[in-house]
Amino acid sequence: MNSVSGTQMVIGLVIAVIILIFLVLKTKIHAFLALIIAASIAGIVGGMAPVDVANKISAGFGNTLASVGIIVGLGVMMGRILEVSGAAETLAYSLIKSVGRKKEEWAMAIAGFIISIPIFVDSAFVILNPLVKSLSKKTGKSVVAIGVALASGLVITHSLVPPTPGPLGVAGIFKIDVGSMIGAGLLFGIPLLIVGVLYAKWLGNRIYQIPDSSEQGIARPAENIAYPDLLEVIDDRKKELPSLITSILPIAVPIILIILNTTLTALKATKGVYNILIFLGTPVIAVSIGLIVAIYFLAGHMKRSETLERMEEGIQSAGIILLVTGAGGALGEVLRASGAGDFIAGKITDLSLPAILLPFFIATIVRLVQGSGTVAMITAASISAPILMPLHVNMVLAAQAAAMGALVFSYFNDSLFWVVNRMLGIKEVKEQMMVWSIPTTLLWFTALICLLVANLFI
Repeated sequence: MNSVSGTQMVIGLVIAVIILIFLVLKTKIHAFLALIIAASIAGIVGGMAPVDVANKISAGFGNTLASVGIIVGLGVMMGRILEVSGAAETLAYSLIKSVGRKKEEWAMAIAGFIISIPIFVDSAFVILNPLVKSLSKKTGKSVVAIGVALASGLVITHSLVPPTPGPLGVAGIFKIDVGSMIGAGLLFGIPLLIVGVLYAKWLGNRIYQIPDSSEQGIARPAENIAYPDLLEVIDDRKKELPSLITSILPIAVPIILIILNTTLTALKATKGVYNILIFLGTPVIAVSIGLIVAIYFLAGHMKRSETLERMEEGIQSAGIILLVTGAGGALGEVLRASGAGDFIAGKITDLSLPAILLPFFIATIVRLVQGSGTVAMITAASISAPILMPLHVNMVLAAQAAAMGALVFSYFNDSLFWVVNRMLGIKEVKEQMMVWSIPTTLLWFTALICLLVANLFI
C-alpha cells in the first residue's frame, strides 16, 4: 500500500466523519441515514468502486443486525413488561429496606444499576421518580442527592451492559461475546457507581431541596421526619406489586445463562449437559427465556391482548436503535474493505499512546458534538473496530472503551439531561450542570482511569 492511497483513505474517513456530524447537527437527516451517507463517502473517496461500497454497506448492516437484532427485540419487550408490571418499583423498595436507614442513595443507585439493564434509562427514571420524592420527604434528604444517585446507577448499566441496545450494538460491531461484554460492564460499573453515589451525597448538601405537596423543591428541616412512616408506606405499596423473586428473575436468568455460556465455552466444556447449558446460554435463547419468564411471572394477570400490546410498544421504541446500529456496522464494514482500518492501525503502532484510547476518545468527541450516547458509542465502534482488529488489543476492553467514552458531560443536547433536571425541579443552568453534567463527566473520568489500569494487565 503506498502513502498516496493510504492518505486518500484517511481523507475519505475524515470527510465522512465531518459530513456525518454536520448532517446530524444541522439538517433534518436522521442519524441512521447520516451513517449510511458517511459510509458511502468514506468508501468512494477512499478509492473503492461505488458498486463495492453499496455491497459492503448491505453486508455490514446485515451482519451487525444478525448478531444483535433479535436480542434487542427480545430485550425491549422484556423491559416493557418489567416497566408496566411494577417490577422496577419492587426492586427499588426491596433494596431500600435491605440496605437500611441513612443509605438511601446507595439503595437507589444499586436499584438503578440493576433496573437499567433491561429498561431504557429515561423510562426507568420517570418510573422511579415518585419514589425518589417520597424518600426525600420521609427521610429529609435532598431530592437531588437521591435522584442523582439513582440516575448515576441507571446511566452506568445503560451505557455498559447488554442487552441495552447501545453496548449490545458495540459488542456486535467488535464481534465479541455478549457474555464477556456483560461481565466487563458489570465490573467496570462498580467503581463508577461508587463515584456517582459519593458525588450525589456531596451535591445533596449543596443543593438541599425537599419536594412539597405542589412538587416544588423547597428547603425544609429534616429532624422531625419519621423513618418508620416510610417503611410503612413501602410495605403498603409492595402489597400491590409483584414479589422480589418474580421481579428479578427475568433479569437474572438470562444474565446467568449468558455468563455460564461464556465460561463453559472458554473452558471448552462442550460435552453432554455442558452442551445443553451452552445452548441455553446463547444470547438469543437466554433472553428469550428471560422474556418468557417475564410474560408468565409478571404479566400473568394481564389479558393476552394487553400483554402483546405492551411488548409491541417496546419493539416500536427499538426500531430506530436497530437501524442506527446496523448503519454503524455498515460504516465499519466499508472502512475494513477500503483498507483504511489497516492503514491507520499501522500508524497507531508508531505512537506511544495506548491504542485502546482510540474508541474512547472518538465516542467522547461524538457525544459532545451531538448528544446521543448510543449514536456516539456506535459511531466510535464503527470507526475504531476495523483499526484495532489488526492490532494486539483486547477487543472486550476496546468495546467497553467505546461505551464508556459516551458517558462524558451530558448537557442540553441529551434527553436524559432534561429528564433528570426537570423531574428533580432544577431550573437554574448552573445547578443543572452540577446535577447532571458534572457527575457524568466524573463517571467518564473514572472510566478512563479504570480502562487504562485494565489495559496494563489484560
